[in-house]
Amino acid sequence: MSKIHNPQLLALHPHTVFRAFKYTIYFLLMINTWLFFQEDFLASQEVFSGPIGFGHLAEAFTATLDTAAWVVLLLLFELETAVISDDKLKGNLKWVLMVVRAACYTVSVWAFYGYVTKFMLLSDTVPFAIDNVCSLVGSGFTWVQDLDEYLHFDQASCQALQGQALMQIRGTEIIGTVDALDAARYLTVIDVINAADWLVIVVMLEVEVYMQLRNLLTDRLIKVAKIVKVVLYTTLLFCAVYWGFLGDFLDFWDAFLWLVAFIFIEMNIFQWHEEIEEEKELQHETANSAF
Repeated sequence: MSKIHNPQLLALHPHTVFRAFKYTIYFLLMINTWLFFQEDFLASQEVFSGPIGFGHLAEAFTATLDTAAWVVLLLLFELETAVISDDKLKGNLKWVLMVVRAACYTVSVWAFYGYVTKFMLLSDTVPFAIDNVCSLVGSGFTWVQDLDEYLHFDQASCQALQGQALMQIRGTEIIGTVDALDAARYLTVIDVINAADWLVIVVMLEVEVYMQLRNLLTDRLIKVAKIVKVVLYTTLLFCAVYWGFLGDFLDFWDAFLWLVAFIFIEMNIFQWHEEIEEEKELQHETANSAF
């Protein structure tokens, strides 16, 4: 397969624009990693009163670790399906890629565990009774505005919460209304579904790349995989829409970018397969013409 395109083709305006757009998407995902780190860091200061130990790292920086690992995996898929030639992928370079890939999958599974843990944390609540909510102003208590958004009390917020049924996350100084905690918990459910969905997708992509390198990927298998992926990507789209309406913009924007990014990977694999099939057909025609 010839994944490294002719340099003369790079001068074609549509191709150059397409590559620029694709790598811009990848770059924006890298920026999101930093944005998620800022969000996770601020939230972790409220959830964990002391230093964050290694055992709580996945819980505290779930989105950051998850996004960083996926960015590296995305770049690996881009290299394997559109940049590095097949011959090099079968050489020593493949072992380097395998080590990096294994590390990324370890972090991704760890992040998935973090999402599950965060759901369990938000599910473990107890009633919180207090006569005057404004007495919490200046204390260590915070209130849940949204998932990963824990705000300190001021006069406006305490008066707004006064008289409402409040719940406290067990073992923390975080309280919130029943509706706010339910909304945050529902968002963690979407996080778990989204993370599990992506893990299934990348397993399918890994199988496709493996089979393609060994000329085992057939048109029928691609069609079956497309049907399954339609369901998986539709689920991811649902998650993105849910975040858009009930979550925050960063979650929605990140989900949208990931969908676009992996459409590029799917296009790479399809084009890769088409080129392999064309080469086989050309070799067959050449062999027949020799007789």
